[in-house]
Amino acid sequence: MIAGRTAIVHYWLLRMRGGEKVVEALCRLLPDADLFTLFYDPRGVSPTIRARRVKTSFLNPLRCCYRSLLPLMPIALEQLDLRGYDLIVSSESGPAKGVLVPSGARHVCYVHSPMRYLWELYPEYAGRAPRWKRALMAPASHYLRIWDTQAAARVDEFVANSENVRARIRRAWGRESRVIHPPVPVETFYARPLEDWYLVVSELVDYKRIDVAVRAFSRSGRRLRIAGHGPEYHRLRAMASPNIEFCGHVPDAELRELYARCRAFLMPGEEDFGMTMVEALASGKPVIALARGGAAEIVEPDCGVLYEEGEGLDGAITRFETRSFSAERCQASAQRYSEKVFAERMRSVLLQHP
Repeated sequence: MIAGRTAIVHYWLLRMRGGEKVVEALCRLLPDADLFTLFYDPRGVSPTIRARRVKTSFLNPLRCCYRSLLPLMPIALEQLDLRGYDLIVSSESGPAKGVLVPSGARHVCYVHSPMRYLWELYPEYAGRAPRWKRALMAPASHYLRIWDTQAAARVDEFVANSENVRARIRRAWGRESRVIHPPVPVETFYARPLEDWYLVVSELVDYKRIDVAVRAFSRSGRRLRIAGHGPEYHRLRAMASPNIEFCGHVPDAELRELYARCRAFLMPGEEDFGMTMVEALASGKPVIALARGGAAEIVEPDCGVLYEEGEGLDGAITRFETRSFSAERCQASAQRYSEKVFAERMRSVLLQHP
């Protein structure tokens, strides 16, 4: 039993993605915890999150344009009132760890990734921006990196979601961390006889590199289904051939059916961890992934194919189709990432005393 008042801090609660699923698991692990966030839209989150007392920042009325408010987020985080709490668990990918914690309280930060648009992806974001915008981005990003590093010093213990993110924490903030993989409800996924099409499940944003899959399947004529939506949707549709089906946002039940029936799951970009790969394995389906980031930790040799840039996705699929894979072996591999394992390991961290 974790004693004292507990708060969970998450950057924003606007829709359910990987970070919000971790928050759900933290809510179950810490049943009396209050939630703090910069932006909150109860329509976009699960009943588990809606059932909590959620306290928001003064920026919340502007949540429709939250991405443009990054320079104001440090100030908003530092205005969140955490007096009276004994344990603070922050969930970091956007800024969350920068809250001001009471004297004597313990602050544990679970890191999905240091903010990629401030650190390793900054040159890419800046390179795509117009010249006038780059002129504004440079000083603002410099200020935010200084604040981000100083905020990291306020954290008592870091937990990384993967070895990949553990290395990023060390590079960005000069801090060590322990690795606890994010939870996946593996027992809720199931296998069906495979059908002759491949699957991508992703937000359609540039760095996910879904265009790599669209181009490869447009060339080969193999069937591909893409579940997800985002700003790249129209561009990807315009370049896709008729054998590629865009499913848009699909409900959880329908998504489980897609996982269960696909031939294999594709991950053409680098993920911090990659919960969708675990969901595919839990559905008894192998994974074809770029050999970077979380894929290098998740995809075991008998559960899929990893490829380097030089080989490309086309070559990896050709190699995949010469092999056979066991659904039972894939499902057994996914058990490493169950919520039970996550809860046991996180509990051992949270029960420690400062």
